Amino acid sequence: MNLARFFSLTLIIVILSCGCADKGDGSFSPPQGTVSVTFSVTADMRDYTGDNRGYFRGACERIESGGAGLFMISPGDIDPPDRVLYTITEYIGPDYTWYPVTGNHESETPEDMEWLRSYNTGGASLPGIVNTGPPGSIETTFSFEHGDTHFIVLNQYYDGTSDTGTDGDVADALHEWLVSDLGSNTKSIVLVFGHEPAWPQPDIENGRLRHEDDSLNIHQANRDRFWNTLASAGVTAYICGHTHNYSRIKINGVWQIDAGHSRGMGDIGAKSTFLIFYIMENGSVFMDTHRMAYYNGRYYLYERIQLN
Repeated sequence: MNLARFFSLTLIIVILSCGCADKGDGSFSPPQGTVSVTFSVTADMRDYTGDNRGYFRGACERIESGGAGLFMISPGDIDPPDRVLYTITEYIGPDYTWYPVTGNHESETPEDMEWLRSYNTGGASLPGIVNTGPPGSIETTFSFEHGDTHFIVLNQYYDGTSDTGTDGDVADALHEWLVSDLGSNTKSIVLVFGHEPAWPQPDIENGRLRHEDDSLNIHQANRDRFWNTLASAGVTAYICGHTHNYSRIKINGVWQIDAGHSRGMGDIGAKSTFLIFYIMENGSVFMDTHRMAYYNGRYYLYERIQLN
């Protein structure tokens, strides 16, 4: 048997056997057990927001109909952020919390950065924030908590003075803040969010590869230091975007999850994707990956994996 076909069939069987197959309508099926926190992740929808159902709106509508959970985190390239928030508010709900992460396109656009700073005025305007960012990135680097999970949002364009000062890095000042934040954490689960992957990967289905040589790996020593810090602290996963390709790989005990893009038909080079995370009362973390079928524009469950 062709190996690619064998593994594809195996994956379908695994998805169907777990009782969580998503036909693109109705509610999502959480894992068995008691769910403590549910949230969504969408990335790189920039310029494809608003009322067109074929773009980011379609992802939002599916998230809302399936069970959006408490909030959404978007690891960057959310330009312009006010249009992303409009789409979330309109098609998921006005009370649904959105945690944006600075991407390279926001960093390059002064009005985007002004909006992001004002969205989290004083660094502690968003729900659940327990630690504001370092001077110069007070509003766009922060950590927050829900239940027994500690969430860290990193602005990788912070250079110690400016929140738009690097080309994508975990520079000394940002790393020092991260080490301090992790050192004060008391929660058993830690998830870290930033825009750029540490190790760019091809799309899990079609192999498309983007930003192979211009992600955090540009600054290899800082990248390696960052990853060693995550591993030493027992971080479960680092969730990013940037490449528009969905991938997941475990390196030194830490998952790197690239959320791909949520542009709908705005990028047909790889399937539009969103993630639903389930943090269970027993401490288990599950991630469901939903991808859009080209032929009908509906999202289906590609896979469910347990991260810890």
